[in-house]
Amino acid sequence: MESIIVIDRIENIVELFGSFDENVKIIENEYAVSVVERDSQLKISGAIENVDKAKKVIENLLSLMNKGEHISEQNVRYCISLVNDGNEEKIEQLAGDCICITSKGKPVKPKTLGQKKYCQAIKDNIITIGVGPAGTGKTYLAVAMAVTAFRSGEVNRIILTRPAVEAGEKLGFLPGDLQSKVDPYLRPLYDALFEMLGAETYHKYVERGNIEVAPLAYMRGRTLDDSFIILDEAQNTTREQMKMFLTRLGFNSKMVINGDITQIDLPNGTKSGLKESIRILKNINEITCVNFSERDVVRHKLVQDIIRAYERNVEEAKRKNGENKSDYH
Repeated sequence: MESIIVIDRIENIVELFGSFDENVKIIENEYAVSVVERDSQLKISGAIENVDKAKKVIENLLSLMNKGEHISEQNVRYCISLVNDGNEEKIEQLAGDCICITSKGKPVKPKTLGQKKYCQAIKDNIITIGVGPAGTGKTYLAVAMAVTAFRSGEVNRIILTRPAVEAGEKLGFLPGDLQSKVDPYLRPLYDALFEMLGAETYHKYVERGNIEVAPLAYMRGRTLDDSFIILDEAQNTTREQMKMFLTRLGFNSKMVINGDITQIDLPNGTKSGLKESIRILKNINEITCVNFSERDVVRHKLVQDIIRAYERNVEEAKRKNGENKSDYH
């Protein structure tokens, strides 16, 4: 079967195909079709069902382009996953508003439906809990939302914190004073702030006290008014630390709590404060939890594959464990 798509703008063809035709090759490999451009037309050839799906992906990518979205490998793969699930009508929702402009003028936008839901939740609630695997943009988008709130005068301070829990390493063996020992744990937060504000502006706001990046222990005994507070790697908080953090909330403040409950580095037998807080706080107004899946991963495709492989391994272990238990009954 063959199907034709007429392209109105020649520049759309260039962006759709991508460097060395990498975008179109992803579509061709996914659906075993051939996509050829000739005289501002795309001809898609292959099995009927596959041609239909490939056409839906391409038409939706063109629609995103017409709304000002840049097309990348991540966009292409995400559109494919939505079409394969029969959710292609949701693709147009990806043409979201810019939530922040980086120091280099790059717009920051949600790239998946999960990310869009997360950003909206932060706008609509006082406390937002983001739970999901690495690479879903939890920290990056939270920092972008914080910078936007700070620039618009909604808050006077940005406070970023995370627990200094060793992921197989010991703080005592690191060189330097306490601050230099905990800095490696805070590096992802620094990186996101540097990108949004630029290093010079960041240091200026730190000196003025408008921005604070510190370990969670530094939050004890404080009340945080007029602040946008982000707790990162929250899966590594104890129940006591989480309660302490949550009760720091002051007037005219927002909190974003992020974590991945599959990557808990706490000692054996210690319960994660994040897991407990999700259960305890679920019915409180103006507190919401957003769950990300591997489809919201916006890093290299292999990161999605790795997460899926680990999830399959966990499910297999649970199934085998269940079978073993049933042997005793």
